[in-house]
Amino acid sequence: MKTPAFVARATRATVAVALTALSAFAQRGAAPPPTPPPGPGSIEEVAPPGNNYEIAEFRFWAPADAGPLQAIAVLVPGSNGDGRAAADDSVWQSFAKSHHVALVACHFKDKTHPQGYIEAYVNVSQGSGQALLDAVNKFAARSKHPELATAPFLLWGMSAGGQFNYEFTAWKPERVAAFVVNKGGIYYSALVSPEARAVPGILFIGGKDLESRVWTISGLFALNRRGGALWALTNEPGAGHIVGQSRDMALAFYEDILPLRIGGPNGTLKPIAEKSGFMGDLKTKTYTAIGETKPPTEPNSWFPTERVAKSWQTIETSKP
Repeated sequence: MKTPAFVARATRATVAVALTALSAFAQRGAAPPPTPPPGPGSIEEVAPPGNNYEIAEFRFWAPADAGPLQAIAVLVPGSNGDGRAAADDSVWQSFAKSHHVALVACHFKDKTHPQGYIEAYVNVSQGSGQALLDAVNKFAARSKHPELATAPFLLWGMSAGGQFNYEFTAWKPERVAAFVVNKGGIYYSALVSPEARAVPGILFIGGKDLESRVWTISGLFALNRRGGALWALTNEPGAGHIVGQSRDMALAFYEDILPLRIGGPNGTLKPIAEKSGFMGDLKTKTYTAIGETKPPTEPNSWFPTERVAKSWQTIETSKP
């Protein structure tokens, strides 16, 4: 299966608008529209208020009669948004069916505090990360998929959702197959551990987003990539604070990562050697296979496959 074939243009636009709207509602302090009830086959869990969050709610979906599932796509929306409806989205469900993956979509909300734009719940080591893990354990039992209690995560998020992903990778790198940072602005960790730098990731920035977000994400990328992080920085030149093309590239990225990461000894994730991938020049927007070539000292993007490298080049150069 090739991901772009099943991602319909209209569906992409609808979901992108919906996720961006959630973030916008949260940033304005306005009440977002009510979240649709669970769709067929979905189940939900609610965690009690914790140290760094007021609300933690989760919706689970898995393909029927799929047999053992190999991973969980964790979907986290923008600031304080209720993203549970993403578990019932047809694009994510198609991806889950094709790759034997479960979905867990999240709703986190901060306790009231003076600087609402600094989301406390994205600092996952303070409680919200454990709330997610506890919910996954309950879903594993309720869905009769015990393998999910230790299954690796594919972390997807927009804005604060990407911040959550970054911090979760820093906290529990052994649990993350791949992650995405997506135009967020507030992070609690700078240089992450070598184990976290070994987790493949894509960090998206928007050319028309707030400069503070662009500088922050670019700095995190440059710092950790210099330390060998298997990460790519992807700039959507015409994008503001929106999903844009990031989900389409992320789906291709996850699709290529799964066979490279799943199936290590005793259920662990397989490491990926940096030299097995491709390197993208951030200035010329070109890419090459790394092989035995010593990577340059200036920042450059890393990709697991040529297909992901081509996706990066297409977005960076604003091609259709």
